[in-house]
Amino acid sequence: MASFKPTKIPVYPKLGEKVTQDTLYWKNYKAPVQIKEYGAVSNIDFSPVAPHNFAVTAFSRIHVYGPFSQEPVKTFTRFKDTAYCGRFRSDGQLLVAGCEDSVVRLFDVSGRVALRMFKGHTKAVHVTDFTSDRYQILTGSDDYTCRLWDIPNAAELSTYREHTDYIRCGVTSKLNRDLFITASGSYDHTLKVFDARAEKSVMTMDHGQPVESLLLYPSEGLLVSAGCGRYVKVWDLLKGGQPLVLLKNHHKTITCLALGSNGERLLSASLDRHVKVYNTTTYKVVHNFDYAAAILSLALAPDDESIVVGMTNSILSIKHRKHTEESKEMMSQQRRRPSYRVFVKGKNFVPKPDDYLVSKPVKEHLAKYDRELKKFNVSKALDASLEIWLRKKKPEITVGVIKELDRRGTLKNALAGRDEEQLSQLLHFVIGNIVDTRFAPIILTAAEMILDIYKSVIGQSALIDQQLLRLQNILESEINLEQELLEVLGMLDTMFATSVTRKEVPYSDVGRSNGLAQGEASSSRPELFRPPEIK
Repeated sequence: MASFKPTKIPVYPKLGEKVTQDTLYWKNYKAPVQIKEYGAVSNIDFSPVAPHNFAVTAFSRIHVYGPFSQEPVKTFTRFKDTAYCGRFRSDGQLLVAGCEDSVVRLFDVSGRVALRMFKGHTKAVHVTDFTSDRYQILTGSDDYTCRLWDIPNAAELSTYREHTDYIRCGVTSKLNRDLFITASGSYDHTLKVFDARAEKSVMTMDHGQPVESLLLYPSEGLLVSAGCGRYVKVWDLLKGGQPLVLLKNHHKTITCLALGSNGERLLSASLDRHVKVYNTTTYKVVHNFDYAAAILSLALAPDDESIVVGMTNSILSIKHRKHTEESKEMMSQQRRRPSYRVFVKGKNFVPKPDDYLVSKPVKEHLAKYDRELKKFNVSKALDASLEIWLRKKKPEITVGVIKELDRRGTLKNALAGRDEEQLSQLLHFVIGNIVDTRFAPIILTAAEMILDIYKSVIGQSALIDQQLLRLQNILESEINLEQELLEVLGMLDTMFATSVTRKEVPYSDVGRSNGLAQGEASSSRPELFRPPEIK
């Protein structure tokens, strides 16, 4: 009896992603360094000056990390409750942060004790930032107010009470010390532009949903807002806050925004564990990062040297960019190749006449579906190939088993006799892969057999009926697309036929039909065919 041959799984071309310059650029990062923090990482901010340390706000602490350090170089713990929004000043010497106890604290980066404590808010302060002149601080609180503070005198300069709910994000102008923008993060849904020289806001925009993050472009002519509702909106401030672009690429709340590539790329992070990279010219997604948990904070180092992400599971993920010098060093430090004698060792060995060769039979390990096929359990073999991890990660194996069952003539037996759950799994695989050009010829055969076997029980299960209707819609849509493509192909054929110029065929000295020379023929061109006259 011949030995059992395992199922031959066909090798299909991979449907890889399109490789672009953005793909190569944003994939050029090392494996992430992960650091466990004391709580959820709510804010990350890079220092504007070298060596570009970054402050991580998590729970009741602010840790300052060096660009390549895995341990904090400085820690600020003088908070009685949860800290929020640790931000560096433009010279990198001061750091400001809010707190759940409504007190705003100002720190010297080289010290530990708070230089100033600003008291005036009555609830948690979630927004802190420096103005462009370095001598004032903007704060926003859950008491519905935003305030300007003077650093040298530790005094309150202005209070704005126009918001009607919690203020959860804000940004100051880097070009004009008097301008700043705040947004309510609850039911207000509004963005307000304030001028310190005026008593009220000078511009109001309605985001339509709670706002979690604001971002100003370097030119400060465009403003980006994001939050609940999964929308990213771009506003033109030079046209009175006119909305320009609406992006809908996330499916959960967007928590933070960042600019990369010198303002040419926009990044958005969300609770759906994804970071999207947009082209700021076309606002199309050019790359995507996936993370293990919901993202609360995101920051980019200057020149995109590092991407730092803080998550709800208290993990801080840091990715550093690869450099050509490092790759050259790795090439130079490769393992030394074996010497010549290693390759020629045993080359001239000849066994002695009395030697006895003991060979151990090689045990062949079969996959689960092959073991069932060897026992002729065709239904169990198909079930084994329909396991979740196989049909999702390697659908070609499931297709290969179906093809083998069809070759043996037992595919109909394997498909028959299934209960509602098993049939649902099978239809789920058919629906997901029937339009794939690699699998369509085989899956169509299986789909026809399924309809022939189970047409008598249609209407007894709502789940199966719903899947069959979905399969019908997919097939009808595919047929319509093919018909439209055929119509377009016919149009193109007509256009190509009419655009081809007609060229006169040159005649040689000797006629091709009768071998006469050109002079001997009555005419160099053949006469047109004339039908005989009817008498």
